Amino acid sequence: MKKQQSEILRDAIEEMVATGELEPGQYLEEGELAKRFDVSRTPIREALLQLGSVGIVEIRPRRRARVAQFDPHLLVEMFEVMAELEAMCGRLAARRMSAGELEELAQANEGCRNALSEDDQDAYYYANEKFHELLYLGSKNRCLIEQARNLHRRLRPYRRLQLRLRARVSQSFEEHCAIVEALREHDEQAVDRLMRTHITMHSQRFSELMAFLASMGNREG
Repeated sequence: MKKQQSEILRDAIEEMVATGELEPGQYLEEGELAKRFDVSRTPIREALLQLGSVGIVEIRPRRRARVAQFDPHLLVEMFEVMAELEAMCGRLAARRMSAGELEELAQANEGCRNALSEDDQDAYYYANEKFHELLYLGSKNRCLIEQARNLHRRLRPYRRLQLRLRARVSQSFEEHCAIVEALREHDEQAVDRLMRTHITMHSQRFSELMAFLASMGNREG
């Protein structure tokens, strides 16, 4: 099915948020976005409403839209839920993924390896997204896949920012490798444990992320 113009714009603006081109708390000017994408304001407004429905953009009456800025407590809670959803995906995938699907997941992780070796954080981010999407699909549970995707989208900017933290990319890849091996062994408990560790926002990592976000806010001011 061909995407509508507003959906294409939604994806483009979401990508700008995920890459850090649009930062948390930054106001979104409909006129500037319309000029950037060479469209009228109407599809821009529709795209922002769609992003608002999933929490990526804040839409407030009689005020400009802005990139959502989560408070620290909510961010921790969202990562806690994400860890539970991905652990469930992992358990079911360990039981249900075919040999061919496991190989496809391993190939996605090879993409992560290549990006790591080239010290390319952007390439790693996209290979990492593919890895997680294949894991969701491996659960073979449509309701779970939908919920995992929705929360993953809301956390995209913060998951991407994590990759800028010290040694996080290499650590993420090592965790991927362990997850792939546990899936090949069909070890549901091991996959569950590894996925929780992979996603959970530990105190040190969270402190580093908050400091990074604060530095971005200082630069904006």
